[in-house]
Amino acid sequence: MRELTVDLGERSYPIYIGEGVLKDIAALFDKHGISKKSPLLIVSDTNVAPRFLPQIEASLAEGGYSTVSAVVPAGEASKSIAQFEQLITVALEAGLDRNSAVIALGGGVVGDLAGYVAAAYMRGTRFIQIPTTILAHDSSVGGKVAVNHPQAKNIIGAFHQPEMVLYDLLTLQTLPPREVRSGLAEVVKHGLIWDAEFVDWIDEHADKLLALDPEALGYALYKGCGVKASVVSQDERENDLRAILNLGHTIGHALEAVANYNELQHGEAIAIGMVGAARLGVELGAPAEVYEITKRVLQRVGLPVAVPQHLDTDEIMSAMMHDKKFKEGRMVYIIPTAIGKVEINKAMSADSVRAVVEQLKQEG
Repeated sequence: MRELTVDLGERSYPIYIGEGVLKDIAALFDKHGISKKSPLLIVSDTNVAPRFLPQIEASLAEGGYSTVSAVVPAGEASKSIAQFEQLITVALEAGLDRNSAVIALGGGVVGDLAGYVAAAYMRGTRFIQIPTTILAHDSSVGGKVAVNHPQAKNIIGAFHQPEMVLYDLLTLQTLPPREVRSGLAEVVKHGLIWDAEFVDWIDEHADKLLALDPEALGYALYKGCGVKASVVSQDERENDLRAILNLGHTIGHALEAVANYNELQHGEAIAIGMVGAARLGVELGAPAEVYEITKRVLQRVGLPVAVPQHLDTDEIMSAMMHDKKFKEGRMVYIIPTAIGKVEINKAMSADSVRAVVEQLKQEG
């Protein structure tokens, strides 16, 4: 088992990565002071719950914990105020108190939704992340929790750090191939913003990652979580450095919104966004290899690199104006300057971005 620490002083927490981590869940809860006197709320979804929820409920019961579970529909639509309110009702009826904990068992949607419940219930209860997708190696670390508004993704949320992240690689073995590919987008992103050697490693080991080879996957997630932990430890609330984690997300979030959160998976949209950011980087003076390598590595792990032609450019641009990274008439963009290095550009013109979106549509 590999272990990392997100260093936030008194609020520091561990990330455990390995096969069979969940077998020791009750002992890990006890080690980190999760109360056995207060009920725990486990939030999962209709895809994940049938596979892993009974095992976790049984392990926690055997360890002396009392749990109540809530299962939401799988998919981005569950990141809604309506689902949030329903989970608050479950917490109230189960008698959760300030010593209780909310456990997110699932991918990024469940983690964001359950985390926002934990952040809001009684003005903050403890929170534990159990990610079951590759994509969630990014969202489960760092404490950004949220639900969506119909006009903007993640616009209603909070910063609420978990007590721990338990990443059992065995939960990834049943992922559909498309979800595997989507999850690898954030793995590639962590290399592109921080570690050029890791990008080369991904390029060389793409086939093993797509095949869910345990050793390759464990190493990739350890490296990706390590980048996220380093960045969050230095800038918890995205005042400066943490913004680099948004590489590809300005275009990506807009594509998700315009496609009604059902045509493109998150990682697919972010992959397209990262290619767009690389194009902007080259236009601003970065070496041509920034675009070439970004595009190649994303294609190596099976991700799209072009904007679907039927998506309307005006609608994409409008969606970006609702993004949290749009300030005072300018777009805050994360721009690659080299592989493994990026800069925060706070004055990107909408015209430049529109031109790149059009170029990416032509490549489809």
